[in-house]
Amino acid sequence: MVQPYRITQPATTDGFEVAIAQFRDTEDVMALLVEIAEWLKSRGSTQWAGLLEGKDSHHTADAIRRGDVLVFKRDSEIAGMVLLLSKPSQWDRELWGDKAFDGDGAVYLHRLAVRRKYARTRLGRTILNWCTSGIHFPGKTWMRLDCIADNSTLNSFYADNGYVYDGANSGFCMYYKAMD
Repeated sequence: MVQPYRITQPATTDGFEVAIAQFRDTEDVMALLVEIAEWLKSRGSTQWAGLLEGKDSHHTADAIRRGDVLVFKRDSEIAGMVLLLSKPSQWDRELWGDKAFDGDGAVYLHRLAVRRKYARTRLGRTILNWCTSGIHFPGKTWMRLDCIADNSTLNSFYADNGYVYDGANSGFCMYYKAMD
């Protein structure tokens, strides 16, 4: 499959290997997402709760088959992952409205997740920054993402990493950042 992007940095500055998730990674990627959903639930959040019921609104297995999921590994273990879409999903179209259309110059970031044992390594920040500097999508100039509005820590995380607030819709805050 021809990818709509080119990885320009196959490793992060702190030594995590970056790779396109393969079909064989599906179980590990889903386990990582469920791990994070369980952790969020333990903290009183309903974010990603559907994963605990077997519902995956981002159809991660299909995204892996399309090559839209990138994994960050250390010693062959998946430490983190992110889903990057070169075209807006139905969710993105509903949330971003008229800004989201094929050819809009944006990449849509979803499901940034870091295995809990790597939580204090700044891997989340590393992945977020890599998404705008370690991968090249021809014709794309913006990275867009959304997050639940009532999670102040997550909203601060995106703002602190150079993402610009672009309003809220349906209980979600929207952010964007120019790609390098």
